[in-house]
This record gives sequence, C-alpha cells and structure tokens, in this order.
Amino acid sequence: MSRIKIIIIIGAILLNAHYAISQQVLTLEDAMKIALTNSPDIKQSRITMEQNREYLNAQLAMLKSNFSFDVTPFQYSNTQSYDDYFAKWYTTENMGANGSLVISQPIKFTDGRITLQNKLEYQDNYSEASNSSFKGFNNNLYLSYNQPLFTYNKVKLNLKRYELSLENSTLAYSIQMLNMERYVTQAFYTIYQKQMAVKIAQEEFENQKVSLEIIRSKVSGGLSAQEELLQADLNYATSKSTLDNSMVDLENAKDEFKKLIGISLESEIEISTDIQYKPVLIDLEKAIQNGLTQRLELTQRKIDLNNAEFDLVETSATNEFKGNLDLSVGIMGNNENFVDIYDKPTRSPQIGVTFSIPIFDWGERKAKIRAAELSVESRELDMKDQEIDIIINIRKTNRNLINLTNQILIAEQNEKNAQLTYDINLERYKNGDLTSIDLERFQTQLSQKKMDRANALINYKLELLNMKIQSLWDFENNTSFVPQELQNNIKSGE
Repeated sequence: MSRIKIIIIIGAILLNAHYAISQQVLTLEDAMKIALTNSPDIKQSRITMEQNREYLNAQLAMLKSNFSFDVTPFQYSNTQSYDDYFAKWYTTENMGANGSLVISQPIKFTDGRITLQNKLEYQDNYSEASNSSFKGFNNNLYLSYNQPLFTYNKVKLNLKRYELSLENSTLAYSIQMLNMERYVTQAFYTIYQKQMAVKIAQEEFENQKVSLEIIRSKVSGGLSAQEELLQADLNYATSKSTLDNSMVDLENAKDEFKKLIGISLESEIEISTDIQYKPVLIDLEKAIQNGLTQRLELTQRKIDLNNAEFDLVETSATNEFKGNLDLSVGIMGNNENFVDIYDKPTRSPQIGVTFSIPIFDWGERKAKIRAAELSVESRELDMKDQEIDIIINIRKTNRNLINLTNQILIAEQNEKNAQLTYDINLERYKNGDLTSIDLERFQTQLSQKKMDRANALINYKLELLNMKIQSLWDFENNTSFVPQELQNNIKSGE
C-alpha cells in the first residue's frame, strides 16, 4: 500500500513539473520576437519581398552577356520542284548538320544590343537540275548592332521598375512589422485585461464567500431574516458565474493571441507585464516633423508617383515617331575542307535605318497621354492627402494622450474611493446595518472601478504605441522607432 502511495506522489510531482515546464510565461518583448518569426502575415510579406528581390536579380542578370548555343546534329530534306521552262520535275536532296554560337550583350545606357554570331554548317547537297553536288563546310561569322532611335530607354525604365517594386515590397514588409507590433500589443493587453477581470472576479467571489458565511451565521443566530441568506446565496452563485465567464473569455483571448504570434494552440501561456503609469512628455512638433520625413507610407506614395510617371513615358511612345538603326559586318567562308574554309572569304557589311512615321491615329495617343497625366496628378494628390492624414493622426493621438492622462488620475482616485466605501460598508454589513443587496452594489462598484483603472492604463499604453507608429519616434526612450532590422531591409532594397 505504501508503494502505491509513493508512486502516486511521484506521479503528481512529475505531472506538476511537466506543467510548469510546458507553461510559457511571455513578456511583450518575447511575444514580439516570436510573432516576427512565426506570424503567417509576416511570413507572407517576407516571401513577397524576397520574390521581388529575385525578379530584380533576374533583370540585372539580363544586362550581362548572354551565351547561347544551338545545334542541329542531323537534318535531311528531299524536295521535288517543277521547271516551267523545261517542263520537267527535278529532285534536290540535302543532308547536313549545323551549330550556331550567339553572344549577345545589351547596352544599358543606349537600349541597344550588340551581337556576335558564328554559324558552322556541314552540307551534302545534290541537285538533279544542275546535275551537281557539294560536300563541304560553310561558316558565317558576323557582328551586328541594333539601336532604337527617338524613343525612351526600355532597359533602364524596366530596371527602375523592378528596383521600385523591391523597395515597395520592402517597405510593405517593414510596415507589416510595425503593424504587427500594434496587433501583438493590443492582443497582449487584451489578455492582460482578461487576466485582470479574472483576478477581480476572483476577489469578488472570495468577498461573496465571506459575506455568505457572515449572513449564514447571522441567520443561524436569528439575527437576520431567511431572505437575506437566499439573497446571499444568489450573490454567491452570480459571482461564481462571473468568474467562470471571465476564465472562458481569458482562454478564448489566449487562443487568438497564439494564432496571431504563430505558436501552437496547445501551448500553455501566461503573460507578464508591468503596467504602472509613467507619464511621457510628447513634443508635438518633433512628432509631426519626424512623421513627415520618416513615415514609410509616404515613401510608398512616392513610388506610386514614380510608377505613374513611368506609365506616362510609356504611353507617350504610343504611335510616336521613332527609328531603328541596324549595323552588321561579317565574313563567310565555304570549302570542302574545313581547314581551308576561309581561302576565299566573302565579306557582307550591311547598314540600315528604319523610321516609323505615324500619320493619323484619331486622337488615340493624345487621349492615352491625358489619361496617364491624370494618373500622375492623382498620385500627387494621394501624397498630399497622406501628409495631411499623418499630421491629423499625430495631433489626434496627442490629444488622446492628454485626455487619457486625466482619465488615469481620475480612475486611480475612484478606485481608492470605491475600496474605502466597500470596506466601510462591509463593516456595516457585519454589524447588521446593511443588507446583502446593498453590499453587492458596493462590491460591483469596486470591481468596476478596478477595471476602469486597468482599462485607462492599457488605453494609455496603446496610445503611446500609436504615437510611436504614427511619428516613428519613441518618446519613452527618446530614440527613433524604426528598428535596426527594418533599416537593414530598406537598405537592402536600394
């Protein structure tokens, strides 16, 4: 029997130890680190950023020399052709193999392309019309250059587009990280609120137990009516229900929090924070100035404006006057013996200039250009609106902080008054000068004032964070709020 007891005790110790180890106590900083690594939204934004980086890498690779080699190891053809003059059918038979090496180099600064190509071919031909055949080698080596004229540089424009796409996705990733801090902080303090609600409900429940015992002893002693005991029982059950509901709300909030930061729903977590009130002095002018110079959304609006200007450049090329210059110089050899292929070389220089001259397009080009110009104007208005929104939101947040400071002071005093009122009326209740219904009212008032104070502190913390995100300046520590990781991401996209 003693062995069974020892086994049970050991099992209980191991179970408690496992629970203690598996339960994770998180601070706000811990939660942020986990979220920035595991959050699905952050992962998706990071993937988009990396995708645009690879697109840019591909575009940069396209600016380097391109080598290609095409080979036809064997080809055969047998064709029948009719000669009208002799009124006779002739057969031509061709058999051979060829290979072609092409080296092409785009010119970034001129949007031209220079190409070096060499084609080596072996032929075994027979023509019945001339009753002749040829077995030997052909080699054609030439250098060519193509240059668009009187139009925009497509290579440079496309490269700039990809650079802006990477910068935009990097900014979006950075903004997502800043927003994640907002979401995590809000969810974190929501759990704190739920934990406070559980704690307050637990205190209220304990107070109701004390009240129930007091009234039970009074009823037993004939000092109070039976109705008082019934009301005390009801207050006790209501308090127990409130506690249970608070615990359910807490667990639901924890599940949402686990999903947000990207950890298993089976994980046991508990948050730890110090939410004491520490007033922070806000320099409104500095907040506005820093917001207008550092906000990432403004940079995104500038990128949108640049893209609209690029669209205008492309649209302006619709039905435009443009030209094309082609230069080519080469040497071709032909011989039955490979080593003698250039005994009698044939040179074939070529030059050509082509112009495209639009005559009448029924106003298509003019309409498209006007539409593109309006798009540019729209992006400029977006930038101005964004600047105004930044100023308005910072001013609004500053006013909220001032108001919340007053609310905290009032909430602290209300909690002290409610605690004192409850203590006084609890003594009156013990002395029989107060009914359980009246005591319940004072208990509810005390619980409400405690929650009001907690909510005021949380709202102040959240509004401080909102000021940091709006201005990108941390007034608590008097430092820039753009984390080093975000600065590195932005620099890597330049």
